[in-house]
Amino acid sequence: MIVDIDRLPREGLKISKNFEFIHDEIVEEDAVFLLPLHADLTVRKMGEEVYVKGKIKTLLSFVCSRCLIPFEFPVDSHFDLVYLPEELEVSREELDSDDLNISFYYSRKIDLKDVVLEQLNLTFPVKPLCSQACQGICPVCGKNINNGDCSCVTKDSDSRLEKLKIFLKDKR
Repeated sequence: MIVDIDRLPREGLKISKNFEFIHDEIVEEDAVFLLPLHADLTVRKMGEEVYVKGKIKTLLSFVCSRCLIPFEFPVDSHFDLVYLPEELEVSREELDSDDLNISFYYSRKIDLKDVVLEQLNLTFPVKPLCSQACQGICPVCGKNINNGDCSCVTKDSDSRLEKLKIFLKDKR
């Protein structure tokens, strides 16, 4: 859904709709939508600045990075963004914390689908886990350790690191 900046009403624009994304658009490769993504958006223009305030809500299924079991991941996120015209874009080496909510619009248009997709991707964890206490799977037999220990014998440490352990022990 593309918003033309020059055609925004004075009172702004309120949008409440479901968005659909194909699998390749989201950053979490194994994610599956269990509910449609619903977004409530408000777009207002003040001078050349465009304010996009919104809320996105959905339910996804992720695969745990440790135990490989699917789990539900609810998304309920709010965002408040400021868009400036492309002419004001200045390339800098470092961003300030104030710059994180500022983006730029090009050709006097903003694609709200891209805004919603970006905000959805920002809610995803770096490493999806079904729980912080997840023990994962046994590296030998593949049994889910969350369901109980297996009888496999695993070596506690890598023999290549033994000299490092001795070195660190001597430093204390």
